[in-house]
Amino acid sequence: MKILITGASDGIGLALTKKFAAKNNQITLVARSKEKLDKAIVSLHGNGHQVIVADLSKRENVDALKEKIDIEKYDVFINNAGVGMYGRFAEMPLHEQVKMMNLNMTALTVLSYFYLNQAKKGDALVNIASTLGTTSYPGAAVYAGTKAYVSSLSESLWWENKNKGVYVLGFCPGATYTNFHEVSGGSKDSFPKFTMQSAEQVADELISALEKRKNPKVFSGAINRFMVSIQKLMSRKMVVSMMAGFGPLKGQ
Repeated sequence: MKILITGASDGIGLALTKKFAAKNNQITLVARSKEKLDKAIVSLHGNGHQVIVADLSKRENVDALKEKIDIEKYDVFINNAGVGMYGRFAEMPLHEQVKMMNLNMTALTVLSYFYLNQAKKGDALVNIASTLGTTSYPGAAVYAGTKAYVSSLSESLWWENKNKGVYVLGFCPGATYTNFHEVSGGSKDSFPKFTMQSAEQVADELISALEKRKNPKVFSGAINRFMVSIQKLMSRKMVVSMMAGFGPLKGQ
């Protein structure tokens, strides 16, 4: 298969890239850092892989990637690029939060639109959401809001495309051992270790869900699935307070 993965130079995206390549798929890796992409591609099994350097928070780069989608006709597209910001909403720079929204929501929506308009039977679109998209997260309010959008959008797109034979999945990882938390201004140590997964574990679950093509939304990790289920029995006040206890503002 020909697979396009954004945010492919680190974390979950890189783990997916390596695992898909090991199954003899041809991968196109998209990320901002040419240095990281060049390092990633030489580590991949097989031949025919490509890299695209692009900052998808910028519309011109999104449009350029659209042209690649039209030409290459990928069998699978994984919208993985995204960023987070930790801190109090009113104390963080507004322009940086808007930039995060542009990447996490606008770019993902535009690329999903481009891909689905040329997708054929058997193709698949995977949008990376988050378990935080099912709840609220004081200390990362806008980030959690963007992932709620991705989750809702993906479920609707699953229904709209299922009779065409095109599969859409909203995939929801939980806290993962990557550099995401530090880049976002927080720490992975905020999360209980029993809830954490490695990027490789998350990638394995995504690939399994993609092979089964059964559900519009899949949560990664048994603990995360349990926590999502138990929240349905709690009041929203309890849920928000519980999540604040895990977050970057705990104790404040």
